[in-house]
Parts: sequence; structure tokens; C-alpha cells
Amino acid sequence: MESNEQLRILVLDDEPIVTKRLKPILMQKGYYVETFVKSSEALERFRTHPFDLVITDLKMEGIDGMEFLSEVKDMKPETEVIVITGFATMETAKESFRKGVLDFLAKPFTFGELLAAVAKAEERRGIGGA
Repeated sequence: MESNEQLRILVLDDEPIVTKRLKPILMQKGYYVETFVKSSEALERFRTHPFDLVITDLKMEGIDGMEFLSEVKDMKPETEVIVITGFATMETAKESFRKGVLDFLAKPFTFGELLAAVAKAEERRGIGGA
């Protein structure tokens, strides 16, 4: 991927307030962002338009975050994944990292923490400042 390309981010959280808060902050930083509150819709979109980075909640109706991140990694292993969750346990963190997540943020997290994780993804993908 060329370094002048925009990082494409998919945000998935079943709480609309989370996606509404994150989208403008990420877009302000110059990222391309799409948000979803239903994991099935997010997965369908990812199938047709892969993203560089996925930010996903864990506890959701239907396909949960663990299953979602597994699907994403199966389809496009190079996609970076950041997990955000209000149900952070050592077990969910370990399982997330085993499945290849880049970072694991417990809610409530600061925008600074999230942006640092996104910057790490950008660095790993060689996009933006690279």
C-alpha cells in the first residue's frame, strides 16, 4: 500500500453513541471512517470493501466481537484490529491477542489512547507518515 493513502477504518460498536463520538475524531485526523452498529452489516461491508483497521466492541448481538475479528483476520490477515470493550477481562484480552489484535482498550478509554493505538496501526501498515 502506498504511503500517501488514507487509512481506511471500520468502527463496529452496538452502542450508537460510541460510533457517533469516534467517527468525527478519527475523520478530523484525516482517516476514512465507516461506522456500524450491527456486526452482520459490518462483516458484509468488509467482505466487499476491506479496511486497513477495524475497531470493534466485543459484546454484541448476533456475531460478537471475537467472532467478527476472527472473520476479518481470515479474510484479510494484514488488517489491524483494535478491540474496545466494557467487559475487559484477562481472558478476553489474552484471547484477543491470540487472534492477532493490535491493541485492547477497556471502556472508558480516552481519545488519546485510541488515537495512539490507531497511530500504531498506521505505522504497522506503512500508511500516512511513513
